[in-house]
Amino acid sequence: MTDANLYRLFLERFPTDPTAILLEGVDDRQLRYSEVPGRSGQILGLLQQGGVQKGDRVVVQVEKSIEAVLLYLACLRAGAIYIPLNTAYTPKELGYFLQDATPRMFVCSPDKKDALMPVVRAAGVPVVFSLGALGEGELVDAAAAAESSEQIVEVAADDLAAILYTSGTTGLSKGAMLSHANLASNARVLHDYWQWQANDVLLHALPIFHVHGLFVALHCALLGGSRVIFLPRFEAGKMIERLPESTVMMGVPTFYTRLLERADFTRELCAGMRLFISGSAPLLADTHRDFEARTGHRILERYGMTEAGMITSNPYAGERVAGTVGFALPGVSARVADEQGTELPRGEAGVLEIAGPNVFRGYWQMPEKSAEEFRPDGWFITGDIAVMSDDGRVTIVGRAKDLIISGGFNVYPKEIESQIDELSGIRESAVIGVPHRDFGEGVTAVVVPDGSAELTEQSVMDALSDSLARFKQPKRVFIVDELPRNTMGKVQKNILRDTYQDTFA
Repeated sequence: MTDANLYRLFLERFPTDPTAILLEGVDDRQLRYSEVPGRSGQILGLLQQGGVQKGDRVVVQVEKSIEAVLLYLACLRAGAIYIPLNTAYTPKELGYFLQDATPRMFVCSPDKKDALMPVVRAAGVPVVFSLGALGEGELVDAAAAAESSEQIVEVAADDLAAILYTSGTTGLSKGAMLSHANLASNARVLHDYWQWQANDVLLHALPIFHVHGLFVALHCALLGGSRVIFLPRFEAGKMIERLPESTVMMGVPTFYTRLLERADFTRELCAGMRLFISGSAPLLADTHRDFEARTGHRILERYGMTEAGMITSNPYAGERVAGTVGFALPGVSARVADEQGTELPRGEAGVLEIAGPNVFRGYWQMPEKSAEEFRPDGWFITGDIAVMSDDGRVTIVGRAKDLIISGGFNVYPKEIESQIDELSGIRESAVIGVPHRDFGEGVTAVVVPDGSAELTEQSVMDALSDSLARFKQPKRVFIVDELPRNTMGKVQKNILRDTYQDTFA
């Protein structure tokens, strides 16, 4: 078996300079490339001491930190399956993930551990550690006392490196299984396609429980042996402070709209920047134009999804067209098809389907659902509605299944509707996404009361605050007498979107 361990690929690209910095935090803490083998080896020793073996799952719900990255690398080394979870998930939501993934180990923030232990125990997770944003907690203390390991477990190309949960239309999240080969192929392609430079410095303010921040941004930096300015979160002032020493920035559209609101975000500030990249949500053409007018830089917009990493990208050296997501990446095939999977003529809207080494291995413990998402010829049905130009440039024009992307996070209306419909005083509901300058789309609920209780917008929002992650919670709630329906009785969400499209204008 040829060893396909992703960590080994990174290790081969590490700089030979022992002082080269990988991560530089705002708290003056640093991680040098030369420290990675030893420090990840300590955590690897702890994993092995805790009984984590090749193929075991490690679920992680922690704040962004240097140690969280080392934990991820240690899991790769162990051949374990890394499962990062959004820190906003509630205990109720976490319980589902733990029951579904059946992990050997769970790692959480120290301040949340006590509140989470009931669902952890109910799921039967045998090993639990805490890890804080500054590297404090049981995991680091225990790793320091464990015997360090120098091992890199051999894995096959199709062995799983990670499972990322993505929301489902039925309300049940699906675990997208990503192999070492999936992640390695995408990292290599992006590193080359975006012409990563030896002296690049990445400005990183994304979360690392998400494809964008963990796999796209950090993998490119690791392959480039780059320094990463590792900010805990997006703060416009901090970004402006660190931009002059950066060359590459990756962000969601919100980052760019917030920067444009600042008078001190100037062309001179961006003089040393090589590349601004946007993804995870649609970038408005107005934002694209305003950004170029202010800075002289044209944002490079790309398109991807949990199940395949990056799929398309505007070119580095060619025309970056506002409102489009560019061309299929090298090695990735894309087509626009009808509901039967027959490819449509260029210029016609249909479902985007893809094939390539980046496409995931299916959904964890959902073989029937996995089979539904692939054509018999192996093409994956993304569910996104797209148009492809004659030269192959892709424009995303809508999303099947009513997926909402708010602030870069996927939100499926059915999950929110199910929670709303359980509330006292509500007969039915419909959840839609409408244009929002900061978040791309704002989650909006339209509810019909049943007359049994007094309803207000605030009372509905308050009732959902403990059962849904913040990014899923409606930003507005409208109370109406009835929902629009077609002759078959189906709610016409297109009418609702038209009605409330100016809600956040």
